Amino acid sequence: MKPIMKTILLSGVTTFFAFALLKFPDQALEASIRGLNIWWESVFPSLLPFFITAELLTGFGVVKFIGVLFEPVMRPLFNVPGVGSFGWIMGMSSGYPTGAKIAARLREKKQLSQIEAERLVSFTNASSPLFIFGAVSIGFFHDAKLGVLLATCHYLGNAIVGICMRFYRHKEDKQTKLEKGKNKVSVVRAFKEMHQTRMNDERSLGEILGDAVLNSIKTLVMVGGFIVLFSVITKLLFLIGITSTIAAGLGQVFQLFTLPVDAALPFLSGLFEITIGAQGMSQLTTDTFLQIAILISFILGFNGFSVQAQVASILARTDIRFAPYFFARFLHGIIASMLTIILYKPLYLDKQAFEMNDIPVSQEVGQSFWVTTLDMLKQIGPLVTISFLGIAVFIMYRRSLKKDAA
Repeated sequence: MKPIMKTILLSGVTTFFAFALLKFPDQALEASIRGLNIWWESVFPSLLPFFITAELLTGFGVVKFIGVLFEPVMRPLFNVPGVGSFGWIMGMSSGYPTGAKIAARLREKKQLSQIEAERLVSFTNASSPLFIFGAVSIGFFHDAKLGVLLATCHYLGNAIVGICMRFYRHKEDKQTKLEKGKNKVSVVRAFKEMHQTRMNDERSLGEILGDAVLNSIKTLVMVGGFIVLFSVITKLLFLIGITSTIAAGLGQVFQLFTLPVDAALPFLSGLFEITIGAQGMSQLTTDTFLQIAILISFILGFNGFSVQAQVASILARTDIRFAPYFFARFLHGIIASMLTIILYKPLYLDKQAFEMNDIPVSQEVGQSFWVTTLDMLKQIGPLVTISFLGIAVFIMYRRSLKKDAA
């Protein structure tokens, strides 16, 4: 696309949404508040500990230690260094965009090459167990067994995507792979690498802690901005009628694949923001629940444009390209949907044969855990968010005083 055409397109789209905001100010405000509530009640308090921990472990050299030990696993499977295992585990446990944050940080530390970082980003941004079990399965569908099916298909599909992406531009780093393959794994070497990494970082303990908090909060503020923005955009597209028009065409495609036409609108909403799409699908009634499970698995793997925009913003600070990640989202959605078809009977239907009264303890304990966790986040989440925003302001103020004194 020529620069002049790109300028006209971007300015036109922005002007269009500006007029839409003026036409629907009340609805836009409502959508904005909804996105803000999601961020400060759940997203910020749930991701902040993981972000700070990742920053500290990277600064203290622990990630390098883990990388040396996991090199024999990560290199053959995913064609990335062992340090990628840290991003993979943290990405699965805390959810997006943690994987992108860690991959970008490792790239900045020169622990990954550009191609290796692009491979890592493609399969380390997953939905968190809290979201899959707590929000989607129990919160929307009131069915804990659905969480087992969705989580299995989601994380297994994620691993398969990583294996597929190991061949991404593999010829360009063939020499690097051979050189690293000569190294033998040892705990002693891992400790030496960790110590050397720590010594190369000349920051004091206080500076490392301060940077960990500030960098994490800056990233989460950016994430919150995208959540609010896409919440408003999704609402405006629906009010203007664009979403309904596209959904009508998508419904014709759904008919070809024997999918419910009524699911086209919530599915399209889910492509923008997963939570809205999953909530809309939970209100549908179909002959077989398999169809809904397939669509939810796809939007979970696709991540939604809101999450993709967050990842793109994080990657923009580095030389990591966004295109491999975007391609991997389609691949993950397709693979997760296929796994849902294969595993629907053993992981969901067969479990449905048991009544709730037959397994009261395991079912109630599992469900109450996720419900309690969500309720706790909603109660203390705003307090945690406000407190750490205050801490960030205090750290920035102290550092500005030191700069003025110097």
